[in-house]
Amino acid sequence: MSQYWINMSFVGASFLLYIGIAIWARAGSTKEFYVAGGGVHPVTNGMATAADWMSAASFISMAGLIASGGYATSVYLMGWTGGYVLLAMLLAPYLRKFGKFTVPDFIGDRFYSRGARLTAVVCLILISVTYVIGQMAGAGVAFSRFLEVSNSAGIWIAAAIVFAYAVFGGMKGITYTQVAQYVVLIIAYTIPAVFIAMQLTGNPIPMLGMFGTHVESGVPLLDKLDQVVTDLGFTAYTADVDNKLNMFLFTLSLMIGTAGLPHVIIRFFTVPKVADARWSAGWTLVFIALLYLTAPAVASMARLNLVNTIYPEGPQAEAIRYEDRPEWVQTWETTGLIKWEDKNADGRVQMYNDANAAFTPTATERGWNGNELTVNNDIIVLANPEIANLPGWVIGLIAAGAIAAALSTAAGLLLAISSAISHDLIKTLINPKISEKNEMLAARLSMTAAILLATWLGLNPPGFAAQVVALAFGLAAASLFPALMMGIFSKRVNSKGAVAGMLVGVISTAVYIFLYLGWFFIPGTASIPNTPDQWWMGISPQAFGAVGAVLNFAVAYAVSMATEAPPQEIQDLVESVRTPKGAGVALDH
Repeated sequence: MSQYWINMSFVGASFLLYIGIAIWARAGSTKEFYVAGGGVHPVTNGMATAADWMSAASFISMAGLIASGGYATSVYLMGWTGGYVLLAMLLAPYLRKFGKFTVPDFIGDRFYSRGARLTAVVCLILISVTYVIGQMAGAGVAFSRFLEVSNSAGIWIAAAIVFAYAVFGGMKGITYTQVAQYVVLIIAYTIPAVFIAMQLTGNPIPMLGMFGTHVESGVPLLDKLDQVVTDLGFTAYTADVDNKLNMFLFTLSLMIGTAGLPHVIIRFFTVPKVADARWSAGWTLVFIALLYLTAPAVASMARLNLVNTIYPEGPQAEAIRYEDRPEWVQTWETTGLIKWEDKNADGRVQMYNDANAAFTPTATERGWNGNELTVNNDIIVLANPEIANLPGWVIGLIAAGAIAAALSTAAGLLLAISSAISHDLIKTLINPKISEKNEMLAARLSMTAAILLATWLGLNPPGFAAQVVALAFGLAAASLFPALMMGIFSKRVNSKGAVAGMLVGVISTAVYIFLYLGWFFIPGTASIPNTPDQWWMGISPQAFGAVGAVLNFAVAYAVSMATEAPPQEIQDLVESVRTPKGAGVALDH
């Protein structure tokens, strides 16, 4: 059987499974649509949350970024995992005890204001739409390679599949679909990693193999990697970063942004009790750890394999001839995600850091005239099995896993958007007397519109999947996280303070991002070049969310102190939410 049909078999079987689950678990009420009826088992919810969490950015792009950037890009690991712990410990149990369906529900009631609810809805939609761009872009990469269609066709197929199970199944369908997707994606991620770790280090456990000895050279794997990349003018893989401020702020932005992500928070409303929310959070951390502990090993081994592919006899020797390039390079070239340009007309594939002025004399001496190979970061994990010459079924598994990762998070985000529009905007603010049937219709129509918007934006993404996702985290960090924290842990912050804080946080962060990445991410509209020398105080657009959060807290407290205290019943509500007892099932609406 050809590789194409192997891939089709794995991907097709997974699609049938997802759609079958959606039909079985079709939502029949708004409660089932929004929170799966509030009766999901903590372990099941933990697995579904992990799938929601581990998006295309985690599965496809994160290891690629770490592979290209080394230690400097470990901020993604630290920020995302640290943020999840923050969410599990500081927010999830309290929000679950409050008992409503959505984040704007909590903010609207806690800050006793229609304006606060509306602001939260706008922030949520902005965050979720930005986040879903990364998922659709990631799905497009996976589809274009493994189903041999164009990137744009891949994105439209992904949209159709998500539509099939998310629009009809709601949270109930999405939950059980995500359990299946988690199983698919974690098997797909770890099996190739085990194979590659065995090949390179003789150790079947990837995270231990990374710190082991490279079998072929007899030196530690990371030392070998440092050697080969510095021989090509790149910064050492394990080198420290110069801009500590940006690294700190980026990590912080990812952490608090993670804790403010609406599509993950909503998952804790699907379990019966507060205690279940805590257990669910613990299980999620276990399921997440399986991938996040493996990712650094996948990244380092992929980088070494890539260099060895281009320079089979080492970076000091000649690169491979273009006509001798492996089949996997040819395959990925057809997708446009690997590009080669013979700048010195020698028929060989030179790959090196041509931006490093100190390396230029060496490159000139070797007759090189610029880097000739461009490899998209998003393909590193997807191409890993092919680079390592693993069996065809492993490649098929990776195909199904990558698509599962993108679709699972896209579905969760689209549900968050749909519930914000139908429940928080239409039901609560515009038409409180709307029937349940019409509310369900509004939820499905708004999700359909969100899918179409996400698809269009996914066709024109402002960066790699992980970079786009990082922007969404920055927006969440600057807007929703401070409001949630102050709502739970401060009785003094009032509605005026909360609204002012959210507006200042989200506007300042969005403007900073748009200045460097284009207004509303439209290509060609950036006002300032997105280069480190142009960043304000060396702070990247992805890291600015932490600054936005500080502004949010400062403005919220300043305005609250200058105006009246919240009503006594709101202060009593905050006190009751913080008390760890007496929590029942989710409130109906």
